[in-house]
Amino acid sequence: MIRTALLALALAACGSKTPAPAEPDDTLTEHPATGVHADTEIHRRRDAACEALAPRITACAVEDAKATMTPEELKSLDLPATTKIHQREFIKQCTADELSSRQVRVYEVCTKEAPDCAALDECLKNAEPGAGEHPHDDGNTAE
Repeated sequence: MIRTALLALALAACGSKTPAPAEPDDTLTEHPATGVHADTEIHRRRDAACEALAPRITACAVEDAKATMTPEELKSLDLPATTKIHQREFIKQCTADELSSRQVRVYEVCTKEAPDCAALDECLKNAEPGAGEHPHDDGNTAE
């Protein structure tokens, strides 16, 4: 999964264009990578979690690529440049997402507590929509 993300970003980066800058608004904190205003605490936490998660996700993508790709494929990726692009694009996409407080908390916890890439990948599954929710109790009880 992470390898696919790295390859997709490497290909997408070749043709990406920078959007026009947004009108400045001095009353709100603007995220430097996206220009999106972080006007609430949840947005500020989301942005911080995305920035903290980006290097971990990128390192795991590189680790996965090195384990699964041929030397020729790795060379064509230009990993030093691709990793910078991967981090930037991850932060851009992540901070543009409207995440619930649960999802933000999952990002915060996974970044701090997952000891390796496999654990990080497994931990981040908890941020998927619907993860951690319990089936609705319909009020019927068996007696």
